[in-house]
Amino acid sequence: METQSRAARHAELRYQIQIQRNLTRNFLAHLAHGMLGQTGFRLIMAPTFIPAYIMMLSGGSQFMVGLALSLQALGMMLTPLIGANFIEHRTRVLPVGFLTGSAMRVCILLIALTGFFLEGQAALIAIIVCLAMLGLFQGMQGVIFNFLMSKVIPVSKRGRLTGLRNFLAGITSSIVAWIGGTYLIGDTPTSAGYSWTFLLAFVLTSMGLVMLLAVQEPEPPTVKTKQSLWRRMGEVPGLLRGDRAFTHYFIARSIATMGRMAMPFYILYAGQSIGLTGQTLGILTFAFTISGTISNLFWGYIADRKGFRLTFLMSIFLWIGSTALLMLDDHYAVTVLVFVGIGAAVQGFNNSSQNMTLEFGDRDNLPMRIAIANMAAEFAGTLGPLFGGILAATLGYHSVFIASITFLVIGATAIRFFVPEPRNQSIIVTR
Repeated sequence: METQSRAARHAELRYQIQIQRNLTRNFLAHLAHGMLGQTGFRLIMAPTFIPAYIMMLSGGSQFMVGLALSLQALGMMLTPLIGANFIEHRTRVLPVGFLTGSAMRVCILLIALTGFFLEGQAALIAIIVCLAMLGLFQGMQGVIFNFLMSKVIPVSKRGRLTGLRNFLAGITSSIVAWIGGTYLIGDTPTSAGYSWTFLLAFVLTSMGLVMLLAVQEPEPPTVKTKQSLWRRMGEVPGLLRGDRAFTHYFIARSIATMGRMAMPFYILYAGQSIGLTGQTLGILTFAFTISGTISNLFWGYIADRKGFRLTFLMSIFLWIGSTALLMLDDHYAVTVLVFVGIGAAVQGFNNSSQNMTLEFGDRDNLPMRIAIANMAAEFAGTLGPLFGGILAATLGYHSVFIASITFLVIGATAIRFFVPEPRNQSIIVTR
């Protein structure tokens, strides 16, 4: 028994040495991947271009905007457990990451090509289908790439990596968003203009994926035994009962994620008073991304010093304040300021929620915990936009914003009082 214990310690030590030996190389590879990849994905995920494009194709239907984004979130909800089951028995997960990452980029390419070859209702249906497919692969990718980062980047370095990565991605995506809105879409938005913007997003994300070829992935001393998805799902209740802090965390995160229901409607509400020209879309997307860019350095610094729980709470308070400001004043300058606040808040929320997930429990069950947290959050993300679309169509935009604020307040309260800082827990696992 003692010999086995000594061998296990030596294997863990060799694993940690390998992580440190390749840390600089892997840090830079993840930095380049995030900078280019996120630049492209932010053009797709920003609450400006896609909602405005769907609004144009649907003839002004808020419900169709909510439906399209709900189906994307539904895809993201359905597949995290599949992604975890694919990788948790593997010593190397990067090859699977390349497959899912490539599939996501194909979906973006199809979104771009749709505007060139289809019109009207056919284009709208194709966009919705492509977004749903993109969501399916995003659900798996969220597990795979977060687990990969946990393997190669120590917890004490993750804040600065995500902060610097998002800072650089924000600078490039802000510039690209302004160029796309001003020159590709223009004052009179057309399907072709949007398509050229999304084609640019495809090129940038593809370049980012190539950067991961430089990653040196270590092989951990232990992995889970391969099991069927159904059997692994049967172990989930026991996993949750064994880690109450994680259970409270992912429930609170899911409630707060319902606040995303307002995201596609910020731009549509603002468009009533300031218009939805390409230049306006470009400026607001620029404001949204550049604020996230600059704030990432702040979020990363605070997270490394105080933990991601604090930045999670701070970002929610900023999100609530920005949404309230939009309801009080919809002038052009205030709208830009609102998108600055929301951009910073969303970046802080996303970075904090993803990284906090990595800090609970043991390493072997980490893919499943990532999958559970992502799946629960995207379940809320599925209901949110659909619920928001119904509210916007029946009661107006203010009802969407009030509901969003309510969910954000409940989620933040739950984190504050029921989820301790995971770094201060008595069970410390080396990663």
